[in-house]
Amino acid sequence: MSQHSTTYVPKSAFGRWFESRLPIAGLVHSSFIAFPVPRNLTYFWTFGAILAFMLVSQIVTGVFLAMYYTPNAAMAFQSVEHIMRDVNYGWLLRYLHANGASMFFVAVYIHIFRNFYYGSYKAPREVLYILGVIIFLLMMATAFMGYVLPWGQMSFWGATVITNLFSAIPVVGDTIVSYLWGGYSVGNPTLNRFFSLHYLLPFMIVGVVALHIWALHVPGQNNPTGIPIKSGKDAVPFTPYATIKDIFAVVVFMLFFAYWVFYMPNYLGHADNYIPANPSVTPSHIVPEWYFLPFYAILRAIPDKLGGVIAMGAAIVIWCFMPWLDTSKVRSTAYRPLYKQFFWVFVAVCVVLGWLGSRPAEGWYVIASQICTVYYFAHFLVVLPVLGFVERPLPLPNSILESVMAAKGGAGIPAGANAEPQSKG
Repeated sequence: MSQHSTTYVPKSAFGRWFESRLPIAGLVHSSFIAFPVPRNLTYFWTFGAILAFMLVSQIVTGVFLAMYYTPNAAMAFQSVEHIMRDVNYGWLLRYLHANGASMFFVAVYIHIFRNFYYGSYKAPREVLYILGVIIFLLMMATAFMGYVLPWGQMSFWGATVITNLFSAIPVVGDTIVSYLWGGYSVGNPTLNRFFSLHYLLPFMIVGVVALHIWALHVPGQNNPTGIPIKSGKDAVPFTPYATIKDIFAVVVFMLFFAYWVFYMPNYLGHADNYIPANPSVTPSHIVPEWYFLPFYAILRAIPDKLGGVIAMGAAIVIWCFMPWLDTSKVRSTAYRPLYKQFFWVFVAVCVVLGWLGSRPAEGWYVIASQICTVYYFAHFLVVLPVLGFVERPLPLPNSILESVMAAKGGAGIPAGANAEPQSKG
């Protein structure tokens, strides 16, 4: 794809001197200015930029909150109240950070399902995709540990329930739990460990995100048709075309984010977390944050403790095998009429699993969770491999430009479309 790029040449003598020793400007130019992107990208492709914005937002607000937070079991809850009541704009920092976690997962789930729909996990993007799964796992670990820090009732008992799951691992389970707890139960050492890791993991996420972006720039971006860029007519430079769209999408997402922060800041949390942690009183219904609920439902669907832990872990690990489980030669679900129906059933099952995870583990809720869990795994182990052999895809366009013109109802190629995309600067 290098034929689309232009060479960065600094205009000043200092710029040329610096570029010859540390070519940062040239790297930025080739990666974010002249880099060619498919001309048919939709707003679903802006969630990468939205996620980058949310990651920076979470790190910045988290650093400021850490200046006032006290990771001690006797003072953690009061330090959060101090932030909310006494620190200038502390309430805003905390609501930005707490709701920012939810917004982060809203964006990442849309990003993931867009990936599934358009087949962005297929060759040659397998490593790019697996790095994305690793980022998701790091996000889950970071979010769980952050939820424990306010040291309210749901924080304490959520930590107790989730960390106890590791005890189901044969031989080493109890040892792992004792290291996580730092003792014989969830307590002050546990809080210190979780605070330290919650502060560390976002910077690990930044490192994996850098690899994710690097891996993206090798094969280039996928697009709604799933076919590669074949000529300059199929692509446009990243700046200004993609950057303007990304900026607009980030601003719209910020408005959505602001609505939750200023109008419904506690809606996505749990009321019990405004009660100080009490090891003697168990909440009537222990639930994790909403973004963990589908996996929590899968965990509870299996009557055996070890089996539930394995199923919950497998529900995410199985994503890593999608590039090889999907046997279809066509990437985009837009050209797969039969698979499209199964895809939307899968989305509905994931939503239902999330709802079931918020319900008590009793009666028909458990039966429904088991049915949905079976379908969840069947989608990856049966539907994806089998449909690739039996489905007849729709005819693919010959080029990205042809698909754009067909969508616009045009019969010809617009003036200037034969020209190679030029970068600015």
